[in-house]
Amino acid sequence: MPAASTSAADNKRKVLNRLRRASGQLTAVIASVEAETGCQDVITQLTAVRSALDKAGFAILSNALQECLDPASPDGDGPTREQLEKLFLMLA
Repeated sequence: MPAASTSAADNKRKVLNRLRRASGQLTAVIASVEAETGCQDVITQLTAVRSALDKAGFAILSNALQECLDPASPDGDGPTREQLEKLFLMLA
């Protein structure tokens, strides 16, 4: 069991790092708009923010899917198949 908790902690750390990166990128976008930076640079920065958020979302969803498929996890604890499908579609 310790390996699973270490893996969960590692996954959480990775997701938080992605979210912090996205937050920093969004702060840079706001500063660029305030400084009236060219639209091409702002759009490029926004694309980076979206990519970071998408990666964090997929990592969260992947972790949830792994937990659902883990035979050692308690029944009824994770999202249903329908909920997972809806989450995938939300990120698509």
